[in-house]
Parts: sequence; structure tokens; C-alpha cells
Amino acid sequence: MTKKDLKIVFLGTPDFAVESLRRMVEGGYNVVGVVTMPDKPAGRGHKLYQSPVKEFAVAHGLKLMQPVKLKDPDFVNELRSLDADLFVVIAFRMLPEVVWTMPRLGTFNLHASLLPRYRGAAPINWAVINGDTETGVTTFFLKHEIDTGDIIAQERIEILPTDNVGNVHDKLMELGAELTIKTIDDIIEGSLSPIPQDKLIGDSEPTPAPKIFKETCRIDWSAPAITIHNLVRGLSPYPAAWSTLEDNGVEIGAVKIFETRVIPSNNHSSYPGKISVEDNRIIVCTGDTENDIEILSLQAPGKRRMPTADFLRGSRLSSPHFQ
Repeated sequence: MTKKDLKIVFLGTPDFAVESLRRMVEGGYNVVGVVTMPDKPAGRGHKLYQSPVKEFAVAHGLKLMQPVKLKDPDFVNELRSLDADLFVVIAFRMLPEVVWTMPRLGTFNLHASLLPRYRGAAPINWAVINGDTETGVTTFFLKHEIDTGDIIAQERIEILPTDNVGNVHDKLMELGAELTIKTIDDIIEGSLSPIPQDKLIGDSEPTPAPKIFKETCRIDWSAPAITIHNLVRGLSPYPAAWSTLEDNGVEIGAVKIFETRVIPSNNHSSYPGKISVEDNRIIVCTGDTENDIEILSLQAPGKRRMPTADFLRGSRLSSPHFQ
């Protein structure tokens, strides 16, 4: 079998998935169909938002399907009519069994973690939030329970101290595209030896990576400084860590915080969340008596993101603190 003989259906939605689809199309692989989310209203004007995968598929003349329900008989029949040998899933919805069992060579998923670590919706965020120094990508065959299938292959990268989730996302997107192509090639060659995840778990439980909600992003200033710093890194640039700013008892609103650094504390008598403004710098007391947090860039309510010095030039804080 050659890559032109292997009929592939690709299922995905965001930019993270597009890079793999691009490599497949540009590499001459036979993509007979693309499945992505339906268009949905977005923004103030409620214009219909098209997923990045749809935009790519339309631009390259690929057959496109956008089912509302993945068990819809018309969609299932249309998918079956493509007679695909393999499904490739990247950053898409959970598939029903009637879909993922359809192709004769199976369905594999690209996941942005070193499974069984970080099973769930937000693996990149949680790896950075937890202060990990390494992460990677995994391809695995789908089964009933989410992110639990037999592992086909993995690739690793270092998480640098200067990385935020945006940097790590982009590195994993490129690495993931390479691993996707390698996995397809190995399937064509018949050289796979998938490994059950149970053999890799040992005595430790798999690490969860649940969906990020607004409250997940709220900073607890009573936490150690490094914990706060990693939370900011793991949510920057999107959706961003935040905290409610008050000044002289007046609530100013939720401030998004994008960049921080840990600095030695010189004010041991203060309380967590107390802000000191020093030489165009914002320094916040934490629950760590040895260290504070310096905020390097932020976004006040109704404003754009800006360096701290620019924010301070446009504000008049007298006795500020974060809740």
C-alpha cells in the first residue's frame, strides 16, 4: 500500500489540528474527507465563525462535513460511503463508537501530552501550570474511555522556564504534525507495535487535565510565588490568569495578568495580594514569605494588554491590592 492508496478521513477543529492536515495534503496523502465543527455565531456582530480546519479544507478543495450530531444517520452514512481506511483525529469532539470503529485500519488520535499523563481537554495548560519541565505528543488508537487507548508513538520536548502555554502549544503543534505523518507512514508499512497504557501507569494514577474554566484562572495570592507564576505561564496568552483589583476599598475590576516573575520578598509584614508600586513596577505579596510576584504585563478592564510601566502611567493607585 502507498500513501495515495490509503484513504484517510481527518477530524479536527482548531489551528493545532491544521498543521497536521497541511502536512498530509502537501505530502500527497489521500485525504478523502474532513470533519469539523458546524459554523457558529461569534463576536459582537454574531458573524458565523468557521473553524481553522474548515478554512483550510475549503481553500484546498477537500470534501467537508460539519455534523451537528455525530450519531446522525445521514452523517454516518455519508462518512461510511467514503470507504476510508483510516481516521485521524486531532483536537475534536469525543467520537461515538459507530464512528471510530468504522475504518478497517482503525482511528488514531494525536494528543498533546505524554500519555498517560494529562488525559483530558487541556493537557498543555496543566503541564505548564504544574511546573513540568517536559511534555510531548502521543498518538494512540481510540477506545471507549477518553485518552486511554493503546499508544502508538510519542515525542518529547523540554518546557523552558521562559515558556508560556502559547510557546509550548506552537512547539507541540509542529512536533505533533511530524508524529502524525510518521504514524501514518508506520501504519502503511505495517510496522506498529502499540503499547497498552496500563503497562506505563505503574503504581501512579494517570494525571488529569480537565477543561479550564474562569475560576481555574483566578489567582490565589496566598499560594507560593512559584505556584502563582506557573499558573500565569500556563494560561498566557489565553485565557489568561486574573485577579480582582481594589484601590482604597473601591473595586476596579478583573485584571488579566500575562507575565510575571518571582523575586525575593522585602516586605515580610504585608499580606497576600497587597500591591507595592515601586519605580514603575508592580510587586504583589504572596503566601510565600521568601518571595513575591512582579507583574510584567497585564490588561485592565476595558483596556488593551500592556507592559506594567504603561499601565501605571495611565492609573493613579494609592492603596491597591488584589482580592
